[in-house]
Parts: sequence; structure tokens; C-alpha cells
Amino acid sequence: ALYAPKFEGSDEFEVSPIPMISAQIGDRVSIDTTGLTVDLLETNGFTLALTGGYELGRDEDDSSHLRGLGDIDAGGLIGARLSYALGAMEFYASVDRTIGGSDGLLGKFGTTISHQYDRFILSAGASATFADDNHMESYFGVTSAQSIRSGLREYDASAGLKRVDIEASVTYMATENWLIRAQAGVGFLTSDAQNSPIVQDDVQPSALLSVGYKF
Repeated sequence: ALYAPKFEGSDEFEVSPIPMISAQIGDRVSIDTTGLTVDLLETNGFTLALTGGYELGRDEDDSSHLRGLGDIDAGGLIGARLSYALGAMEFYASVDRTIGGSDGLLGKFGTTISHQYDRFILSAGASATFADDNHMESYFGVTSAQSIRSGLREYDASAGLKRVDIEASVTYMATENWLIRAQAGVGFLTSDAQNSPIVQDDVQPSALLSVGYKF
């Protein structure tokens, strides 16, 4: 189950069931709840991968604060990820294009560190997410028509750094296939996202507790 804000920038929270299933197909293809990853190239610690997934969009019925803003349709994601492993640390950069929905472009830079102790895997990470004009206007901008319907002031949201996140998790491998995972994190909305009238709180904590199966 995921405990998170009702929408990005909300000060209200909800609990949502999240299935946790992952599968490895050969040496280069993996599938989990976030989507598909295909490793194209691995050399000297570097891995270049093609990724596919989805963007859920946003429904104005999710919160009374969103009434009058209209819905943002869900869309597919296609992108690429370049990572570099250095011992227990991994540095990565990714870019994702939304097909449909916001038609936005997201870039993410981050690092993670992990350590396995017996059946426990401990990890922590930090990342920064950048977004283009389409994504920012869809999720944080308010047009004149939306302003009239919602009562929120008009607002233009431009491309730039959208948020910074930190997180930590503990995974317990109960068996070779079954695992239990607990994760907590907090995101900090920045710049034009932080200043949007849609945003009620620029600090966005979340927590995840799940039981998963790995094929």
C-alpha cells in the first residue's frame, strides 16, 4: 500500500493499493510495476537502457482543490536511462517523453547506495527532476478559463527544476521469490512548481509497505 499526497502538491493524503511484481527475462529485459527496462549496452560499469512505462495523469475529482482545472489524461512513457555503478553506489540520468496526456518531457538525475546484509537489502537515494513547459503547464499552470472555473489565480509555469527527492528503503527477502519492502521518502517542489496556486504544500512525503513476488 502507498501512502502519498492525493496529487502532486496536495496537503491531503490517501492510501492506495499498489501491486509489487517484478520479472527478469533473460539478461537484459526486466518488468516491474513502473514499466519495462531493456538494457542495450553494458560496458565498464556503464549501462544504457531503453525504458517504457506510464504517466497516470490527474483527475479533478481527486480533490476539491482541483475542481475547475479539468482532467489530465494518462499517457505512455518512453525514454532512456544511463547509469554508472561504482561499488555500492549508482549514478544515473534518465529522460522520459509522455505520449498523450501532458505530452511532457522529464529529466531525472540521481544517485543511490545499497548494501545487502544477510536477507536484508538497505538502500538510500537522492534525485532531482526537471520538466519541460508542457509538463509544467499541465500540472502547475492555470489558464484564464481554468482560473474562472476554479477561482485560482492565472499562472504560467515554465520549464526548469521541478522537485528534489530523498528516500530510503529496507527490503527483506523472505524466500528466493517473495519479498517485503518498506520505503519512505520526501520530495521538495521547487521554482515554478513550488509557487503554483495549485500547490498547497511544497513538501511531499510518502511511504510504501508492500509484499512482492519476483519471477
